[in-house]
Amino acid sequence: MPARRFLWIVAGIVMLFVLAAVGYRLFEKQLFKYTMVPTVAFEQPAAKIPELDYKDRGLWIARPDRADNPALWTPTGFTPSPAPAQKAAIFFIHPTSFLETSRWNAEIDHAESQQRARLFVQHQASAFNGVGDIWAPKYRQATFGAFLTTQADAEKALAFAYRDVLAAFEEFLRQAPEDRPIILAAHSQGSLHLTRLLRERVAGTPLAKRIAAAYVIGWPISTTADLKLLGLPACERAGQSGCIIAWQSFSEPADPKMVTDVYDASVSPNGERRAGSPMLCVNPITGNAGDEAPASGNLGTLLPNAELTEATMQVGAVPARCAENGFLLIGAQEALPELPAYVLPGNNYHVFDYALFWANIRADATARLASFRGS
Repeated sequence: MPARRFLWIVAGIVMLFVLAAVGYRLFEKQLFKYTMVPTVAFEQPAAKIPELDYKDRGLWIARPDRADNPALWTPTGFTPSPAPAQKAAIFFIHPTSFLETSRWNAEIDHAESQQRARLFVQHQASAFNGVGDIWAPKYRQATFGAFLTTQADAEKALAFAYRDVLAAFEEFLRQAPEDRPIILAAHSQGSLHLTRLLRERVAGTPLAKRIAAAYVIGWPISTTADLKLLGLPACERAGQSGCIIAWQSFSEPADPKMVTDVYDASVSPNGERRAGSPMLCVNPITGNAGDEAPASGNLGTLLPNAELTEATMQVGAVPARCAENGFLLIGAQEALPELPAYVLPGNNYHVFDYALFWANIRADATARLASFRGS
């Protein structure tokens, strides 16, 4: 009898684990949102908090006069091509690195999020260090959970973060040589802020003529509702300059519902509904909009270690295909190289949007800058 009771207990524990696993798979997205969205009220009214002074070098993760510049990194064994004679000035906005739920915005000196931000600048902004000087500001970013809810507090947090980005951009413009073309680049939350910079500071201004390219990666841009507000056209072909590049990476089978649910319920700044409209997808391998390319065209994927502190590079590892809805499909997950366990629900490779095509981004930026220069 004791042995039989023991077997029943073991069977019960196994069943609980099975039910828990099934429950997690069924409600993965709901649990993800529940654990990441702050339950506190937004407590940083922008009107009461002064702007940061970005003349202070300490407010920059990367800038040309900082010796400890993570954007100068290249992976082990990679030999950079010679820099062009006439460099670009590059403004890079890092993605979300603040994951806490205790508040809606990170403090500017929050150690853990700043450490992650440096790693993102190292593995993402470094793709542009072959074409110019990189400026990457710190900013009081909205927490990750702000992107998983439609609460008004999330909008307040993002608006507050944008104030810092705008202040940094104005300082960048004051210090970047006026004869240099500008490359704008960002990822995720950074790309959201970049779309607002394009609308409010670039579109319809003389500054638009200085933009060699804008890499708005990891953020959905409606080709009908958003693009016309950004002041630059989509990059339709390789080597085209003065245009916008965007993609969002998913392995197959892709389930982008976490993105499309929010996207379809949203409107552009001019009130036009995004629901059902295709998203901009420029293939990072070919540089063309809407096409596909085999893995053999991939010049190099970064394979970071688990801590994301270092990486090696693998050539010809990841394909890319722009789907009709605008998502970038990168093939079956089991066929992809092994990456750290940061894939989001739905086979969303958002964290690796840059790493998957790092060497192609370098080549793309070089070609678009050369085209802008007329060479």
